[in-house]
Amino acid sequence: MRLHTLKFPLSAALIFSATTLGYAARPTSVATGSDEPSAIRVLLAAQLETTLSSQMNGTLGPLHLTLGQKVSQHALLAQLSCGEVSSRAKVARAELKMARQNLSAKESLRKLDAAGDIEVANATTEVEKASGALALANTQLGYCHVAAPFSAHVAKIYVKPYQSVSVGMPLFDLVSDGPLKVRLNVPSTQLKALKAGAPLAITIHETGHTYPAHVSAINARVDAVAQTVELEAQLDRADPELIAGMTGIARFPPPPRPPRPPLYLPLRHEPAAACARLDRHAGRTARPRAHSEQPRSARVLDGQ
Repeated sequence: MRLHTLKFPLSAALIFSATTLGYAARPTSVATGSDEPSAIRVLLAAQLETTLSSQMNGTLGPLHLTLGQKVSQHALLAQLSCGEVSSRAKVARAELKMARQNLSAKESLRKLDAAGDIEVANATTEVEKASGALALANTQLGYCHVAAPFSAHVAKIYVKPYQSVSVGMPLFDLVSDGPLKVRLNVPSTQLKALKAGAPLAITIHETGHTYPAHVSAINARVDAVAQTVELEAQLDRADPELIAGMTGIARFPPPPRPPRPPLYLPLRHEPAAACARLDRHAGRTARPRAHSEQPRSARVLDGQ
């Protein structure tokens, strides 16, 4: 049996090979800024963020908060049942009133020499004691209302309506709605060139945009294990599309190059010492010449 082989032109074979190699070498994903070996990862954080906890034992009332809701400063977030605390405050108020009446009576009797100084002093102490008990009851009564300490957004809700809570139980996470700050760690070798106010560019992954910023704070301690130092940066302008928790990369501008020293070109009327300096600049050992000799600056410039 005779085998027949097909002969392809050389150009067709080369095209086929190049196409096959092209598909084999095609990357599976597009490289992003985070794949750069010199990229510095950053995290956007709120200027203020806190977790509000319950300061008393009690039962929550209805909740009207949702995730991401904006709340103003001193806005009421939740309310606990305060029947027992309110009753103690009424008792303390009544005891203070009775102590004041007793003090007034003792002072009147003292004027008539019917009461001694000890009795007046004891009555005064009872008034101060009752006043302190009322202040304590009023403070506990204030724990029944959970208010926002600053203008913020609700980031997390830990409880449900009508749930019983104990002292220290977390209720809400709040993040301020003001300008965001940028947190990043840079190699400690760059610490010498960093200072407050240094500019940098922040590229956020979630938006794909780049925002100008500047260094606002530098940590006073270097991480000895990671060999990095923590920085905080401030965005130059607030942008509504940015929220806390977004990530990205930071790029610092390259340091300026030092200026090159000017090339010294001696003139014909300059002394022989200037020509000797030019010869040393060109890497040659020159002997001093007299004032009458021809300077060699032209030959140095021509590469001789």
